[in-house]
Amino acid sequence: MRQVPLGLLAAAVTVPLLAAPAQAATPAVQITKIYYDSPGSPDTGSNSSLNGEYVQIRNTTRKAVSLKGWTMRDKTKQAGHVYTFGAFTLKPGKTVTLRTGKGKDTSTTLYWGRSGNTFAYIWNQDKDTAYLHNAGGKLIDSCSYNKPGRAYVTC
Repeated sequence: MRQVPLGLLAAAVTVPLLAAPAQAATPAVQITKIYYDSPGSPDTGSNSSLNGEYVQIRNTTRKAVSLKGWTMRDKTKQAGHVYTFGAFTLKPGKTVTLRTGKGKDTSTTLYWGRSGNTFAYIWNQDKDTAYLHNAGGKLIDSCSYNKPGRAYVTC
């Protein structure tokens, strides 16, 4: 009878127990779409055109998520390019649209409140990145695009 050294036997038993690399978990709240080239733009930054530019966020869970204190921003890090959510709860499986211009907030649509001229737009028409952080500042999700000539990106 042939004997296997204990060291080799232990290694043989251990190898199958090693797990495959962990995949990144899908965030509970995700950026799902950025409409970065609003209809009719470029223009003078009318409210209807500003509201044609938006980002959509979806709650992928079966539990409501409070977004109070969460932030959405683009790559520039300019103060006016940061939206802070007020008291808002995203219901299970639901999507909220965050529009750049002004309007009355509802359970499905929020407004950044930007106005003025072409400098009021948030999303660049050629490339940009959206960042969603929770109230503690942790990055929850991001979505980038580099598609000049298109109007939106699905994340």
